[in-house]
Amino acid sequence: MIPPGETIGILGGGQLGRMIALAAANLGYRCHVYAPEADSIAADVCAAFTQGHYDDTEKLAAFAETCAVVTYEFENVAAAPLEAVTAHAPLHPPARALEVAQDRVNEKTFVEALGGRPAPWAKVHSKADLLDAVARIGTPGILKTRRDGYDGKGQWRIMSTADAQALDLPTKPLIYEGFVTFEAEFSVILVRGADGDVRFWDSAQNVHKDGILDRSTVPASPVILSQVEEARALARQVADALHYVGVLTLEFFATAAGPVFNEMAPRVHNSGHWTIEGALTSQFENHVRAICGLPLGSTALAAQGAVMDNLIGDDAHDWPALLSDPANHLHLYGKAAVRPGRKMGHVTRLVL
Repeated sequence: MIPPGETIGILGGGQLGRMIALAAANLGYRCHVYAPEADSIAADVCAAFTQGHYDDTEKLAAFAETCAVVTYEFENVAAAPLEAVTAHAPLHPPARALEVAQDRVNEKTFVEALGGRPAPWAKVHSKADLLDAVARIGTPGILKTRRDGYDGKGQWRIMSTADAQALDLPTKPLIYEGFVTFEAEFSVILVRGADGDVRFWDSAQNVHKDGILDRSTVPASPVILSQVEEARALARQVADALHYVGVLTLEFFATAAGPVFNEMAPRVHNSGHWTIEGALTSQFENHVRAICGLPLGSTALAAQGAVMDNLIGDDAHDWPALLSDPANHLHLYGKAAVRPGRKMGHVTRLVL
């Protein structure tokens, strides 16, 4: 058990790190952020900040020496250099979770081995591979980079064989995924302690726009609720197989044939932001509790339900109107520049 007063290291300087740090401060911990960007919104609320690249093992080691435990808010951190961290402080979740989640082929292979069912997929290294995948899996489909893509980045929609033939392929390793006919999208978010204790939050129904999460609603629709237990069983298997400690998220499509796995995130997740006000213990507080070896808090609802809307780009300029409604819980992330497609904050409304 790591007692309050110690320092938690956070790899990554974005809004998830910021919210982890705020939750940690409420429990009496200090936080030290490590990120490559000079301007870190997580560092703004932390006791210490180290600017460094994720492959700089000397800086990573010096950073880890100041920490009682290290976590991360961003899964695109190279796993191999993290040996410099684990030589000086425990890392939660484990680096193995990064190795699985940051490569879509590794992720799907891992989940399939546990009995999970992803969309049909194929590796793509060349135009011939893509055309073969399109012929075998069909269209429509999505061509994605195996690594580094998120919020719709690094993706190309393939509606026909002609689209595949015309595409100028990037040099990165790719994966082709067939479209899934689904009734709704949902996420399963759990927290697992070092002792194997697992707790789930209610699953949110998620709506995306342009590949970016727009809204999460709890409780979810009946079709989702009928599939949550099966999805949770897979999520628990993933967490146990990885000897996971911390918050883990798996995203699913609710289909006529049951839940279809989409992707996993070994971290706190955008679709769980509603838990700050809407659950007895937020995903951020329980992540801190788990990585520090503290007893886990209740994940039960604090109200009848909740609706969380992301504030994307210029949406953040609506803060005066949002604050004028006393039912709104506004979270602005402190980002200096507003850009289209950039997550600037979120607002949550409880169903009482």
